[in-house]
Amino acid sequence: MNQKRLILASPLLEIVISRLCQELMENHQDFADTVLLGMQPRGIYFAEKVARELSRTLGKEVPLGYLDATFYRDDFRRRDSPLRPNTTHVPFLVENKKVILIDDVVATGRMVRAALDAMTAFGRPRSVELLVLIDRRYNRDLPIKPDYTGKRVHTLESQRVLVEWTEQGAEADRIWIME
Repeated sequence: MNQKRLILASPLLEIVISRLCQELMENHQDFADTVLLGMQPRGIYFAEKVARELSRTLGKEVPLGYLDATFYRDDFRRRDSPLRPNTTHVPFLVENKKVILIDDVVATGRMVRAALDAMTAFGRPRSVELLVLIDRRYNRDLPIKPDYTGKRVHTLESQRVLVEWTEQGAEADRIWIME
């Protein structure tokens, strides 16, 4: 039986996003040499929210791109059916920039590793930081740790985190743990 347990929703979700943006502004001031890269497929919705909040607060556009790491995944050739790539849209070079890689959920760390590999096609960044909405602790396969975290959750391997965005057709922005 699929049971859902709500772990984050409005208005707390907006507060979490605002807090994360405040942390980013503390460390990157005016974002003159910093860019945002949302990880496809689901991290882009969170990245868009972060970019909107930063742009609103700073009074200027913050560079945002979408990065697909499908062909860099370590399980790419191990599947029965081929993976379908998503759109990569990086309208800037990352060469010598500070890059903030954004995803909705980090679990094993394998997608982050793949995204780091995919990002090198756009240049060599000065530094890379990881921003995630949900950190599934105790599920890591690789030594990858977010620099900015909205919420840490303790989950079993059998559980999954479901992030619902209105931009994807959900009735409200909510995050659930699925049993």
